Amino acid sequence: MKLVTYEVKARELTIHGSPQARIGWVSDGWIIDIGFAQEWATLHRGLPVTRVLPTELLPFLETGREGMQTLIRLAGEMEGEDPSTLQVEGEPVALRETEVNLLPPLPTPRSFRDFYAFEQHVKTARASRGLEMVREWYEIPVFYFSNPHTLIGPGAPVEKPRNTRELDYELEVAFVIGAKGRDIPAEKALEHIAGFCILNDWSARDLQRQEMKVGLGPAKGKDFATSIGPWLVTMDELEDRRQGDHFDLTMVARVNGRELSRGNVRDLTHTVARMVERASQNCTLWPGDLIGSGTVGTGCILELGTEIQPWLEPGDEVELEIEHLGVLRNRIVAAGE
Repeated sequence: MKLVTYEVKARELTIHGSPQARIGWVSDGWIIDIGFAQEWATLHRGLPVTRVLPTELLPFLETGREGMQTLIRLAGEMEGEDPSTLQVEGEPVALRETEVNLLPPLPTPRSFRDFYAFEQHVKTARASRGLEMVREWYEIPVFYFSNPHTLIGPGAPVEKPRNTRELDYELEVAFVIGAKGRDIPAEKALEHIAGFCILNDWSARDLQRQEMKVGLGPAKGKDFATSIGPWLVTMDELEDRRQGDHFDLTMVARVNGRELSRGNVRDLTHTVARMVERASQNCTLWPGDLIGSGTVGTGCILELGTEIQPWLEPGDEVELEIEHLGVLRNRIVAAGE
């Protein structure tokens, strides 16, 4: 299932007079609203109200397995119906994808960790700073905490910070924790993941380079924007691409329509399961925690070199695509636009 957070383009959807972004799932070009669909199925199909599903993603994730089972049953009740004909008290149950703006599927995560888990990227990035690989990188997956309050969705503009000349994209896969856990072993880790999405970890390389010379960071070099989306793909949809703890999903980045980066999620040196294990050591992971993989090999201008692609400027459009996870597009704009 592809879960989205959306708002209506033509008018703000209101509940009790207040503007609301809502969650739904994608089905054949339609966004089916979870809340309205449950009301419709209860009224017209006799669906028992064992749980009223929340209309925001974080509270929905907190309903756990029971909430997901209710949603799966709800989707089954909707099969075969014409979405354009369904209404609840005058509100449409479904809208065409062209009628909505997709927001970050998880607009404000509880926390945001970003790992450094693809060897090719790490080697190239360290070499660009005159550094060799260190033994410890192979022993443990490492991460930094980033800003969970600057997430943007597909199609949203990315403001180039005024104080950078070296704006970069980063092609990553991300996942969202769906079940609480502490000291989670790798063999149980996938049971704690709600789904995968695409992540663009925008980077101001000159700011990042400056602060990391002091021995801390990255921080301000990453603090201004992170894109995720276009939807959160639940784990059942990825099972056929799973190979043990690895997932065979091609990753591509384009700038202004020209392909620059290509890799695969299966190239992770430290698997998703090992990332969950590491992040949860001596620490509780909660539903709604967002975790990024780090950049895939060739997945940024820093690796490619500015002779291949200059640093990003207002007007440039970056498109990230991961097989089965969709396409995430954003355009760079000047600060304040």
